[in-house]
Amino acid sequence: MAAAAPSWVDLTLQSLRGEGFRNGGARRAVVDLLGRQECCLTAQEMFDRLRDEGNPVGIASIYRVLELLSEKGFVQRIEVGSGVARYEPAHHAGEHHHHHLVCDRCGKVEAFADEELEAAIHNVEGRTGYRVAGHDVVLRGACGDCR
Repeated sequence: MAAAAPSWVDLTLQSLRGEGFRNGGARRAVVDLLGRQECCLTAQEMFDRLRDEGNPVGIASIYRVLELLSEKGFVQRIEVGSGVARYEPAHHAGEHHHHHLVCDRCGKVEAFADEELEAAIHNVEGRTGYRVAGHDVVLRGACGDCR
């Protein structure tokens, strides 16, 4: 019987420890929180959720952890406009890959996956000779509630 593959949380924390980073409380809390999410969060949303869970991690610590995780390639930073960034675990190709819809009016963010879009991106690779290592698609407009 094959062992379960390590989770994003386990891989991230192991990699950081392997590079000499301690398993600090703020880092662990942010990584654990991101590992439980279906989609991206802002730093403020992380702060609020951690506080609601009884984990008093400061907002400055959250930004420092996000900067480290982004720099090391463990999280994907998604610019959603108006100077707001959201963060989610960076997964390997084909693994839990999705894109985002952003409402310009209320700020709601929804994830979506589209096989035809993925096929079109692969077709671009074939036509141009580029090897696409990753891509982000953020579609902006008005959600159903705001239309």
